Amino acid sequence: MGRAFRYVIIGGGVAAGYAALEFTKKGLSHGELCIISDEPVAPYERPALSKGFLLPEAPARLPGFHTCVGANEERLTPNWYKKHGIELILGTRVESANVRRKTLLTTMGETITYEFLIIATGSRAVKLEEIGINGSEAENVCYLRDLADATKLVNVMQKCRNGDAIVIGGGYIGMECAASLVINKINVSMVFPGPYCMSRLFTPKIASYYEDFYKSKGVNFIKGTSVSSLVFNSEGKITGANLKDGRQLPADLIIVGIGARPNTNLFTGQLTFEKGGIKVNSQLQSSNPSVYAVGDVASFPVKFYGDSRRVEHVDAARRTARHAVSAIMDPKNTPGFDYLPFFYSRVFSLSWRFYGDNVGEVVHFGDFNGTKFGALWRSNGCLVGCFLEGGGDDDYVAIAKAVRDKATVADLGELETAGLGFAVEVNRKPPLSPPVCGGGLKKPVYVLCATSAFVVAVFAYWYGSRLL
Repeated sequence: MGRAFRYVIIGGGVAAGYAALEFTKKGLSHGELCIISDEPVAPYERPALSKGFLLPEAPARLPGFHTCVGANEERLTPNWYKKHGIELILGTRVESANVRRKTLLTTMGETITYEFLIIATGSRAVKLEEIGINGSEAENVCYLRDLADATKLVNVMQKCRNGDAIVIGGGYIGMECAASLVINKINVSMVFPGPYCMSRLFTPKIASYYEDFYKSKGVNFIKGTSVSSLVFNSEGKITGANLKDGRQLPADLIIVGIGARPNTNLFTGQLTFEKGGIKVNSQLQSSNPSVYAVGDVASFPVKFYGDSRRVEHVDAARRTARHAVSAIMDPKNTPGFDYLPFFYSRVFSLSWRFYGDNVGEVVHFGDFNGTKFGALWRSNGCLVGCFLEGGGDDDYVAIAKAVRDKATVADLGELETAGLGFAVEVNRKPPLSPPVCGGGLKKPVYVLCATSAFVVAVFAYWYGSRLL
């Protein structure tokens, strides 16, 4: 038994939905595209899982956050796919792939053939057992990568209102979930080995601001140590956690956010790999010309850095998906992918964005006792990164352009004094000549490992209808 399609997408996350929409914009014919996903629902906006989905009142639910509402575009419900002649094969996993023969074998025993394949399989959560701790299967231990994970988390949260939760990890998933737990009136302790939260992106000064904000909401930060084991009762339920520093914490709920791994096993030995992902060129094309990789699994050239990176973030998933489709459907008119690294978050009443890379010399600016502040990074005499909390749309446009252009920074002291004004000013005056910056940036920027993730979660991130 088998079927043939011109285009096949493996994976049903954010990238698959945005790729499907781009295909229709490029003139896709009925019956040409198939999406295979092991999830039972059409592609959706994963960031909603750590925000609107976890709210105790008026929570987001499907079909409200199907792609592509995250970019203020059409909402692609199952009927949308049917209307456009796109085949959704849901609740089905690809068991094996043969890129030489252009075939996929599903767990249902069906063989799918293709002319062009887009790999959009995303990432999986790192399990506790991978770091030597047992307990992943306990009823009150939760991860957050897909709809099933989020549904389980909601069910557990509802049973432990006013109880105790331990969040293992101080990155995006940890910060997201801690905020959601607070909103659900659950006591939160965050445990992580680093000196401060979000240490691969935040500076100590920036982290201190957010930690203080979280503490004001009741979150307990336990830094510089980690969980060594979980405590079980006679029924197999987790009741606490032992820390490496000798402490024991009570727990009605454990949330694990210790990283993610790209889902690339199907293609081991068949495609070229680089930096943990599938190596692709500037058109997102792999070492096999009929296979493209997007989102979390793709290691693609980033002109801004001068080398290739794998970026786990919803913005990268959306943009790589669109670009791959354009490269397939209209290669002559599709330039090389030129991505400016971009991360953002909404934290309760706060909101920040980051552009570029956090490498080189850093200066802080603004009012860290207020709501508008940030940091600027200079490397090789040029602006290479900017973090801004509390900015307006015009501010973010200005810093994005200044960073992309690598505006020349002659004096670090003047940069600190000018702060945000530096980016605003350089955008008022076109440069007389292109900036000259030495070499590519060598230090990797933070690769976001979140639910598809992506932002320090928090209050609802709604798009119009408060569904995200």
